[in-house]
Amino acid sequence: MKKVKFFRFLTLLLCCCMSFAVSHAQEDVIKQRSFLNESFKPQIDSLKKLYTSQGFTLLREASMAMESEFEMPVIMPLTQGGNYQFVFIGEPDSKLYEVRMFDWNEKQVIYKKNMWGDVDGNIITFNYTSQFSEYHMLKPVQVNKNKKKKTLSGYVMMFRRTN
Repeated sequence: MKKVKFFRFLTLLLCCCMSFAVSHAQEDVIKQRSFLNESFKPQIDSLKKLYTSQGFTLLREASMAMESEFEMPVIMPLTQGGNYQFVFIGEPDSKLYEVRMFDWNEKQVIYKKNMWGDVDGNIITFNYTSQFSEYHMLKPVQVNKNKKKKTLSGYVMMFRRTN
């Protein structure tokens, strides 16, 4: 009888240790959170209207909370031969905006950079035709002028030409 109680105690202790380890490991995970800056709405609506009128269909869009100087990876499936238009909108008061896109083999296929005061300002757009049907990773980053501002807003849209 004592062996059974000891075994139950040991099993319970092991389960507690494992649940603690799992919960502790989840604290280090970067999770994409939605965060929309309302000042983006006119830009978003204008760009949707522009690309729709040019024969593109909006496939995906997402608002996201970002930290200054940290990339926020976005993974998306692309189809071989598909003509895509990508849009990233960052905070208007950031001083640097960059977008890198990588294919499945982690080869960089796109690099775009805007500085505060550029004509395009806080919006980076680019066209891309996929060579393969595979997942690609988009990595937008922005550097805010205000060092104390922790949470920044970013917005990503992916269009595909349908006409």
